[in-house]
Amino acid sequence: MLKIIKISLFLLFISPIVLAQQSSIYTHDLKEYDKAVALYKDKQYQSAQILFENVKSHNSNQEIQSDCAYYIANCAIRLNQIGADDLIERFVEDYPTSTKQNQAYIEVAHYYFEQGSYAKSLEWFDKSKETSMSYEDQEKYNFQKGYSYFITKNTTEASKYFNKVLNSKTYGSQAKYYLGYMSYESDDYQNASQYFDQVQDKDKYKEKMGYFQADMNFKLGNFQKAIDIGLEQLPKSNAIEKSELSKIIGESYFNLKQYDKALPYLLDYKGKAGKWNNTDYYQLGYAYYQQKDYENAIAQFNKIINGNDFVAQNAYYHLAESYLNTNKKQEALNAFKTASEMEFDLKIQEDAFLNYAKLSYEIGNPYQSVPEVLNAYLAKYPNNANKQEINNLLISSYITSKNYAEALVLLEKNKAPENKLAYQKVLFYRGLELYTDSNYKEAYNLFIKSISENKDQKFTARATFWKAETEYNLDQYNEAMLSFKQFVGYNEASSTPEFKNVNYNLAYSYFKLKDYDNAIKYFTDFLAKVTNDNVRKTDAYLRLGDCNFISAKYWPAMDAYNKAIENEKCKCRLCCFSKGN
Repeated sequence: MLKIIKISLFLLFISPIVLAQQSSIYTHDLKEYDKAVALYKDKQYQSAQILFENVKSHNSNQEIQSDCAYYIANCAIRLNQIGADDLIERFVEDYPTSTKQNQAYIEVAHYYFEQGSYAKSLEWFDKSKETSMSYEDQEKYNFQKGYSYFITKNTTEASKYFNKVLNSKTYGSQAKYYLGYMSYESDDYQNASQYFDQVQDKDKYKEKMGYFQADMNFKLGNFQKAIDIGLEQLPKSNAIEKSELSKIIGESYFNLKQYDKALPYLLDYKGKAGKWNNTDYYQLGYAYYQQKDYENAIAQFNKIINGNDFVAQNAYYHLAESYLNTNKKQEALNAFKTASEMEFDLKIQEDAFLNYAKLSYEIGNPYQSVPEVLNAYLAKYPNNANKQEINNLLISSYITSKNYAEALVLLEKNKAPENKLAYQKVLFYRGLELYTDSNYKEAYNLFIKSISENKDQKFTARATFWKAETEYNLDQYNEAMLSFKQFVGYNEASSTPEFKNVNYNLAYSYFKLKDYDNAIKYFTDFLAKVTNDNVRKTDAYLRLGDCNFISAKYWPAMDAYNKAIENEKCKCRLCCFSKGN
């Protein structure tokens, strides 16, 4: 019994000492823990991590150990230690009842967000839950998650989270700005303007929005407003923004057809990544063109390389116009040809083809014959208002190229009053071709038609002469004689190339009719005037001799034969040109 009492007294004595020691150890650990928390908040993560590990290893309290594990993992994240992510996951697994579990995920997400690792931030945001957060923490969570989605270009999710903080005093303006920007990027300018208008009084965003608002108004066709905003924004902008704003202002003036004002701003544009595209060159060239500065217009239009679109077609057309205005017609022909071969703007294509056809007629065409070009135009645009003009050019081109057969076909189909004169001439020239080919009957018909048109007295007279020639070759000597006399009766006859030979031809007609007296008269009249035609002169002397010989006028006959010999000094009695046999 005494022994039991002694032991009890010993335990009674020792217990307070043990409890005091335990309390002292716990208090010491709490101080170390608080010191570690202070270091963590002071962003001294390495030192804090060491203290938390020490406290965790020497303290058996589950809550203290849980909190230490939480901070150890967070320090590892902030120190970019290998396996830091695993420490967070292990903390969640080891302490499933910890109140810091969700906070651990969110803290890591916030940390990666602040480091600019938005994709990594989203991984941890997706592991966390919005429940059990304060209102301020929820706002921060929603904004940062929305911004992370915005940066990673998931605009649908970004909009969802930004919309949750639209009315936030802290994040509302930022959310509206980014919602406006996303609307701007998706060409939803109405919503973009509404969002931007709500934050335009915030200095932080005002300068950024100036460019967007100028660009939006430009794209909406509000060109004057785009100019006003752009001009206001220009002095506040950096070099890249100034270049883009200059483009917006210049192109807005361009669309308002104020080309003189557009020029300096279009010139100040530096291009995307320092390079201009075909549209940039076209707009500057066209502005010069409208100012009648054709040389500069040509220089800009010629910078459009390998263009095969609406812009290129317009550029080639106005390049051709610029060449025309500087009297470079061959270059204009080439540019019109290129524009006419593009189908992006059918009106420009048609007009370019018209100009190409007209220029081909005027200066010639190195690619194909002028009639081919004109016919191609008429085939492609049969109902064009310029059809008659092109028809006339086509007829003229046939005449110029002496393609009378095709010209006649065309004129037979188009007997407009203004074509009557051309028709008479073509009938005459085609008749001459047939006559030369010894197709006297068809030639005769065309000469008759040419005479009946009677639009030009000279051609009427000439057709009468060749009608007589055709009749002679058809052995219709009496008709030929009458036609030759009819020719002589025209006032315009003396100015024709045929007039010098009419007496010679009349003499032959009488000779064939055996009317030798009249034959002698007209051969004599011909010989009295002929000068440079030795062939006909010799032949006329021979025929004159024949007529006198047949008429028993031997001395005149002898005299004529002697003159033939003297003129030709040959023994050949009949010249190859002679009408006689």
